[in-house]
Amino acid sequence: RSSDLQRLQENVDKTLSCLDHVISYYHVANDTEKTIKEGPTGRLEEYLGCIERIQKAVEYFQDNNPDSPELNRVKSLFERGKESLETEFRSLMTRNSKPVPPILILDLISVDDELEEEPTLEHLPESVLQDIIRISGWLVDYGRNQDFMNVYYQIRSSQLDRSIKGLKEHLRKNSASFGIPYSPAVQNKRKDTPTKKPIKRPGHEHDSRAKHAGDALAEKHGPTAGKEDTVDIEIDAYIHSISAFVKLAQSEYQLLGRIIPEHDQKKTFDSLIQEALESLMIGGENIVSAARKAIVRHDYSAVLTIFPILRHLKMMKPEFDKVLQGTAASTKNKIPGLITSMETTGAKALEDFADSIKNDPDKEYNMPKDGTVHELTSNAILFLQQLLDFQETAGAMLASQETSSSASSYSSEFSRRLLSTYICKVLGNLQLNLLSKSKVYEDLALSAIFLHNNYNYILKSLEKSELIQLVSVTQKTAERSYREHIEQQIQMYQRSWLKVTDYVSEKNLPVFQGAKLKDKERQMIKERFKGFNDGLEELCKIQKAWAIPDQEQRDKIRQAQKNIVQEAYGAFLQRYGNVPFTKNYEKYIKYRVEHVGEMIEKLFDTSA
Repeated sequence: RSSDLQRLQENVDKTLSCLDHVISYYHVANDTEKTIKEGPTGRLEEYLGCIERIQKAVEYFQDNNPDSPELNRVKSLFERGKESLETEFRSLMTRNSKPVPPILILDLISVDDELEEEPTLEHLPESVLQDIIRISGWLVDYGRNQDFMNVYYQIRSSQLDRSIKGLKEHLRKNSASFGIPYSPAVQNKRKDTPTKKPIKRPGHEHDSRAKHAGDALAEKHGPTAGKEDTVDIEIDAYIHSISAFVKLAQSEYQLLGRIIPEHDQKKTFDSLIQEALESLMIGGENIVSAARKAIVRHDYSAVLTIFPILRHLKMMKPEFDKVLQGTAASTKNKIPGLITSMETTGAKALEDFADSIKNDPDKEYNMPKDGTVHELTSNAILFLQQLLDFQETAGAMLASQETSSSASSYSSEFSRRLLSTYICKVLGNLQLNLLSKSKVYEDLALSAIFLHNNYNYILKSLEKSELIQLVSVTQKTAERSYREHIEQQIQMYQRSWLKVTDYVSEKNLPVFQGAKLKDKERQMIKERFKGFNDGLEELCKIQKAWAIPDQEQRDKIRQAQKNIVQEAYGAFLQRYGNVPFTKNYEKYIKYRVEHVGEMIEKLFDTSA
């Protein structure tokens, strides 16, 4: 009997325990209502504990008493708790998400891969992040609602975009006054040319080129310096924003990986980066559009803005591909699309530039009166020298337009040959145009001086920069060819003096018979001296105003001419200076030999 009593007692205990358990579900609503109403802020674990009790109560009533009014009450509390958690998620994200400061981004993109560790970004304080992870985990498991993922990407997307825009603004403000800190743009900016600043790969040195382009060019471009600097700041800011996007997107993906469930990560990330990526695309398209307008205006120097950007985009493309893995095709195709657009625009600019050199009109008002280097020559050479900073980029631009099978292999040797061919084409077009322009001069000697100056300027510019190496890839004899052209023009110029030296040359003199001169013979000697004097004075007066900017060439041409004229005149003077052909010697023998030399020394010198 005692065992029956014991069993009975146990059953009563069990029943009472079950009853307590059941009754406890009826108390859940009252016990938790206050906490649920107050929300989870500052006591997340306690709050989640309350919701867990409510969940169990909902399950109990659904299974055992679906008609109970208590079911609706706990269900309503559960929904209210879930909404509070979603609100808390949004609130924590909104309050704690801030744009990354520009200085931090600059630290991030200026890291030298081999030497330094990348600084890590703390987008959210760790304690806040733990709460966000906890809430997102609960919403995934029990919330049956993915709205929080949209909330997440919208808030983070806005901050990513603001971070990059903040960086650009910071660079614009600072670069004007201080030069850019940690700049991927090269630091040794040339002062003497308006060349676009070559961009240094973040973490890599860029080799600086030798200085080039004469003072005349620097003066010519002087007034536009302010505008050039603004363009440079914009390019620099855009290049930084490309690097910043990659680094920040990588960092966003790491953060997202801790908060968003795995199977939704790629999709959420794709949505998160759209706004910043779109800003990057619009910036790039605006640069392409400005370059196209510059081509229409024949302002080819302005088109060079796309070269450093294109080079940087291509350099960053593997990192873009890596960070955009798993995103939609439309997202992945944006950067390749921009690269193609820039290559096409750049190639068109290069071709149009070559044509513009060929077709520059021969107008008299446009010709230098003194036969100096033509503006077309200095502009063409400057443009080609600027390409030196972007050899690979320019070569690849030209290669991208080739359809031949060799182009598909796209080797750097192939694109280097294409660039060499292109430079030779520009130089060939320039030479043809200069020949045509030289015909505008009526004086053949001035025409020769003009061609000499331009050919000499081209040759010296090629030799001073690396252009000569590039030219010789496809034209081994270019240097020798220019030297021959220069020599030919010097000889052409020297012919202008024949009309002076012919008066006093041996070959044109008759042999006088006897000691006493006949009237006819005296007259002939007088004419020879007069002809020489007049010719010398006329040429010295005209050619004094002509220019040979290269001092070495100027001295060489003067010296050669001085030797020829002095020799001929000296021999004539020796032969006839003491012959009694006149009573008025001063009238005919106006110049001593050294005096003639001094006059020729003043050629090509307006100040003399």
